[in-house]
Formats: sequence, C-alpha cells, structure tokens
Amino acid sequence: MLKQYETVFIATPVLSDVQMKDAVAKYTDLIKANGGEVVYEEDWGLKQLAYSIQHKTSGFYYLIEFKAEPEFVATLETQYRRDERILRYLTVALDKNAAAYAEKRRNNKLNPKAAPVEEEAPKAEEETVTEE
Repeated sequence: MLKQYETVFIATPVLSDVQMKDAVAKYTDLIKANGGEVVYEEDWGLKQLAYSIQHKTSGFYYLIEFKAEPEFVATLETQYRRDERILRYLTVALDKNAAAYAEKRRNNKLNPKAAPVEEEAPKAEEETVTEE
C-alpha cells in the first residue's frame, strides 16, 4: 500500500540551475522508478542556513511530496547520503490530516484568491518509543 510522504532536501549553494534541476530529476526519477508517484514539487530557492553546514551558510531548498511503499524511504535516504550535492534532508510520513492540509496548501498556491488556510498545520506522523 502506498503511503504519502514529504521530503525536503538542502543542496549545496554552488550548483548552477542546470545542476540543481539534474539533482531534482535524479530523485523524482528514483521515486517513479521504484513504483512511487510524485504528487507535488516546490522549489523554495536559495535560503540562509541557521548554522554553517560543511562551511556553507546558504543552500537550495527543494520539497517533493510523493506516494511510495514504506520500504522505499530507506532507499531514497541512502541516495541522499551518497550524493555530495545534498547537505541535509528530511523525509516525513503524512497522516490523513497532514495530507489534507498539504493539499489545501497546494490549492492555495495554485489559486491565491481562495480562502487562506487558517488552521494550524497538523504535526507529521512520528514514531514513538515506549520504555518497559
């Protein structure tokens, strides 16, 4: 069963536009090649980092929302770790409320005259560890 995920990665700021598009294409193609479906993509652009990572103070942020098998996330994150262009990444599973919120947010971006999203964004699904 396909679950919905959101992944954001920060790429090194020294990439050209073409190199950045190649990096994005690598990951969207990887999702599709493994039976996943890219739901939405958003380029957040070059932003300042809160702290220096590998002596860099800025990075290109990119969001990909996708549906895939749960086992695929490990494969995706392994590819992020091996790619020297990627400084940081985060992948979260979206529960039904977070997926609905993400859809509202997408629709508001596509149609800015629609009513703004006023409710607070739901928290992403997190795994809890209980001690016995």
